[in-house]
Amino acid sequence: MKKAPFPENEAERLEALRSYNILDTLPELSFDDITRLASHISGTPVALISLVDSERQWFKSSIGLEVQETPRDISFCSHAILEKDMLVVPDTLKDHRFSDNPLVTGDLKIRFYVGSPLVTGNGEALGTLCVIDQKPRTLSEVQLESLRALARQVMDQLELRKYIDEQARHKQKLVEYQKTLEESNAQLETASLADDVSGFHNTRFLHTFLDRYLKSEGQANSELSLVFFDMDNFKKVVDTHGHLLGAKVLREVAQAVHRQLGAQDHIVRYGGDEYVVILPGQGKDAARSKTEKMKQEINSTLFLVEEGLSIRLTASFGLATYPEDAGDKRHLLAEADKCLFRSKESGKDRLTVK
Repeated sequence: MKKAPFPENEAERLEALRSYNILDTLPELSFDDITRLASHISGTPVALISLVDSERQWFKSSIGLEVQETPRDISFCSHAILEKDMLVVPDTLKDHRFSDNPLVTGDLKIRFYVGSPLVTGNGEALGTLCVIDQKPRTLSEVQLESLRALARQVMDQLELRKYIDEQARHKQKLVEYQKTLEESNAQLETASLADDVSGFHNTRFLHTFLDRYLKSEGQANSELSLVFFDMDNFKKVVDTHGHLLGAKVLREVAQAVHRQLGAQDHIVRYGGDEYVVILPGQGKDAARSKTEKMKQEINSTLFLVEEGLSIRLTASFGLATYPEDAGDKRHLLAEADKCLFRSKESGKDRLTVK
């Protein structure tokens, strides 16, 4: 038995073969139809689509043969991929390359073989479309040309399958990219609406939320209350303890107020030591009650405890409600701010309601 040498482009050939992701895949009707047609055209009981791997030949489609692969060193196809055209063996016992081959002398008893190479556009022979019989025979030129045409069809199917797989991978990458982009955009939006000092929302969030809420048809008749508050005598805290600890106090104040808020409520740092609390769907009475709890929470909280200090603070509050006190965002903000101003003028540590 003469073992077939490796093609000169063996490394490139194997790389090309693996790029199709075809080895060890399940049977596919499109390939099985081609082998059935090859068997019918040639009048042979066996037709195969054989792909020559590094150490084996593996059959993507098999008609008339039960095994799924054989060793490469005894395969006829390892010789066929070296040919520029078809490998035709009318009688294996009369061909020195195959006369003592186990596939000839063993149970398969191959006596006739024709293999048409499956060649990529770059010239790599991946395997063959082959037909086999257990008796010597010949094929007409029309039959041989038909097998060449079917081999080209096998390559078309491989290319189509590869293209579909690549498109699926590209689609998956696009889906993953879109998800990443959406997550990044969401993070950027969250960051753009966040206040670095308090850890909650900033004025951009305030205006965006109010614009959407007050203009939404579903919310057009829904109440919304705004609470303005700022810390009383906060400048003394900064003058005494510095800006860094002052900023920490502002964060702790926001956290204290947030403890009194519901899931749909929002706290916004308006600027300096002034905050706005948004209470969607809440009228004046419900908002007043909740604001009193905020005020009490600030009064009862000791701030900067972790720094070894126990500072007590108070805050002044102003409350206005949409649409009872104002019919749009600008007037609602103005009315709440006026109420806060009156609380400050009236002695601080109090709530003024429009």
